[in-house]
Amino acid sequence: MASVDPTAARFPAVPARAGHYESFYLKLCHPSEPLGAWIRYTVHKRPGAAPAGSLWFTLFEAGGPRAAKLTVPGPESGGGDWLRVGEARIGSDGAVGSIGEQVAWELALEGAEEPLFHLPAAWMYRARLPRTKLLSPAPAARFSGRLTVEGRPIEVDGWRGMAGHNWGAQHAERWIWLHGLTEDGDWLDAAIGRVKLGPVTTPWVANGALSLAGDRHVLRRARVTEVPDRCTFGLSGRGVEVRGTVEAPRERFVGWVYADPDGSEHHAVNCSIADMRLNVSRGGGASSELVVRGGAAYELGMRERDHGIEIQPYPDG
Repeated sequence: MASVDPTAARFPAVPARAGHYESFYLKLCHPSEPLGAWIRYTVHKRPGAAPAGSLWFTLFEAGGPRAAKLTVPGPESGGGDWLRVGEARIGSDGAVGSIGEQVAWELALEGAEEPLFHLPAAWMYRARLPRTKLLSPAPAARFSGRLTVEGRPIEVDGWRGMAGHNWGAQHAERWIWLHGLTEDGDWLDAAIGRVKLGPVTTPWVANGALSLAGDRHVLRRARVTEVPDRCTFGLSGRGVEVRGTVEAPRERFVGWVYADPDGSEHHAVNCSIADMRLNVSRGGGASSELVVRGGAAYELGMRERDHGIEIQPYPDG
């Protein structure tokens, strides 16, 4: 989709009277241990208000997540950076930032693949609907550098992960994000959503892809059974069908409040060191299996408050 710039920030062009949210994010995991990070640079703009920028950081490990958040006025973009929030920046070469004395990161993004455009047509990124746009500037990448969490240095060397970008005027009514990258470089990156249209909520709609040995297979149809700590799913596209599970112990999930520009809220629970198992069938031939242990992402966005996962004490919006 040559007409769509995957890394251009959209918030500078949003009219003052409109609402908007936007996020550039990194997910990266240790190649052999259940250890990973999820870092978001976000913009939130209520109608008639100036945009605010936030940094969100989560370290995932077997004993549970450690999280921090910082919100400041005046986010910026340009000059080679996708987004700047205070002194922190994110771009095609990686990300640098800190939140007080709690956490800091300095990461290089290397060997990224071509962007993945989740939506099926370029015009959908310019139109009013869908109200949530998403793509992955780097659906598969390697990271190096360092994380520092409460004084503890963590060296990042050959960690596997991705970089994502989403924006819009309203979150989906319910959503799932799945990402897994194997040691061989095969990957799944899929967003699955239910959208509210007036009084009606649509069935699950998938937008994503499966990459096998460098060949990408677009996935559009979805069957999903989800709970906060486990998802069983079927995803399919032309000539390919994927059946899979992703799960993790509840204590490994982080919970955040996500606010829409109109002030309504979701809870989003995420584990980026989940286990994922995929069974892939192509063209009626023999099936193959892909396994990601301790390095897959499962995120569920929902209206419920009784999911049993602790929500971080940081407001949004």
